[in-house]
Amino acid sequence: MEENYENQDQNNRNSSFVAQAAILASAGLISRVIGFAYKLPMQAMIGDKGMGIYNQGHTIYNFLLILSSAGLPAAISKMVSTRLAFNQAKNAHQVFLVSLKFAICIGLMGSLFLFFGARLFSNMLNTPEVFLSIRALAPTVFIFAILSVFRGYFQGMNNSVPTALSQIIEQILNAITSILLVFLLFRVNISYAAAGGNAATGIGAFVGLFVLMFIYKKKRPQIHKNIKRNEAFATTESESSILSELIRTSFPIIAGTAIFSGASLIDNYMVMDRIALSGEFTHNEILAMYGQLTAKFMALTTLPVTIATSMGTAAIPGISAAVAKRDMKSVTSRINMAIRLAMVVCVPAAFGIGLFADEILILLFPTSPEGGHLLRIGFVSVIFLALNQISTGVLQGVGQVKIPAFAALLGCIGKIITNHILLPIPSINIMGAVIGTVVCYAIAAPVNVYFAYKLTGARPDFGGMLFKPIFGAIFMSAVCFVVYHALFLLLSSNAFALLISIGVGVCVYFVVMIVIGGLRRGDLVSLPMGIKVIEFLGQFGIIVKE
Repeated sequence: MEENYENQDQNNRNSSFVAQAAILASAGLISRVIGFAYKLPMQAMIGDKGMGIYNQGHTIYNFLLILSSAGLPAAISKMVSTRLAFNQAKNAHQVFLVSLKFAICIGLMGSLFLFFGARLFSNMLNTPEVFLSIRALAPTVFIFAILSVFRGYFQGMNNSVPTALSQIIEQILNAITSILLVFLLFRVNISYAAAGGNAATGIGAFVGLFVLMFIYKKKRPQIHKNIKRNEAFATTESESSILSELIRTSFPIIAGTAIFSGASLIDNYMVMDRIALSGEFTHNEILAMYGQLTAKFMALTTLPVTIATSMGTAAIPGISAAVAKRDMKSVTSRINMAIRLAMVVCVPAAFGIGLFADEILILLFPTSPEGGHLLRIGFVSVIFLALNQISTGVLQGVGQVKIPAFAALLGCIGKIITNHILLPIPSINIMGAVIGTVVCYAIAAPVNVYFAYKLTGARPDFGGMLFKPIFGAIFMSAVCFVVYHALFLLLSSNAFALLISIGVGVCVYFVVMIVIGGLRRGDLVSLPMGIKVIEFLGQFGIIVKE
């Protein structure tokens, strides 16, 4: 669109789905890496038990956060992009203003509920130690609700840079303050240290919000200029109609996300309650198990999925605009590319996590490397979770927001049943929660993928989505296994052998995917330095397929 000022501001850099996905995926990955990295020194200071308390507080917070703002970025992004597709810049900005008022109200309610309900929540979890962590997180619900509106607005305007920048700055501040507060407070006791780490979440979110408000202030003259330029096309929408659409659009998204988060909350309670039924473990031992589940298994397996999640988020504005114009060819192209690129990343990551489970934990958590068995069993959850996240983004983009909620409900029922049966078995214990997670996403993902293709009429590319990435990952794993054990036998250094074998594996996987057509010329061209990579490969006789 010639009048779209975001295309003018960004010089068309962000007009394509791939560019938006690359920006959000890169920022999401950087943020997730920072978020994972700063927890390593925290883990060293407060151990599995302390991380169990820290993550229990986050579980309650995440649930309230989802209820107050989880659906806002996607809903606002969809509403704004649809209006801009028809030159309704004034109404697009009105969506932002109405959403901001709504977020302030709902965020404040969530913060107050979390603060005053902290004692009730800690008692429900049978973990009184988590009381301070819950209260420390309460203000963040309010801050993040407002933050979500700004992110949704910018993404709807096809500009992912503000969201990416705020995410990275938010995580940097979160990391610095988390380590500092935990270091200062863990000498008092572990509960205070965990609360300090959680309080840092709010500090980071506040700084991220400040960054977005600053960017908005800078862009506001251009926003109003664009509104005036499109006055000839303008119609007037009432605040009540926009609010009604916002609630209708965001509620199913919130419901689907809240179901998964609610399952984590139930998982939280069931781990403490069901494992205790075996009579084989103390309260502190169960807390340590929960710490291994959340700070190691969940943190490592969700790291590569960040890219898939970012692609799903970036897909929504483009797909929404294409659907509004009935450009189904563009919708089909975007869906296939999104799922294929997500699987190209997540499938080999899953195989690598499963292959080097113990070695990764020894490298990252030298003072407490326990928990490798969780990764060896649950690595496949990476693939199912990535499929679920990206297909959820696709369905939201075509306006089918109820299906992900239904799929999430089915998956969570399977998870709860699995947890209920397996957790009390002493020989299985916390592994039951891991198996439950695999079951959950193994149920939900196929449902979402099926409807994503059925409702759009797109033809699934199973070869590019699954078969080629799996073949490449198997070949890569075999090479990595040989390289690691050969180097370890020679040097007796886990860190050196692991890092070198991973580097070799990435190169091998990349070349194999090029040769079998799993990565195509269009994929590489869309990446930084992609053309030079194609030329470099050509010097060795490796031809990148169209």
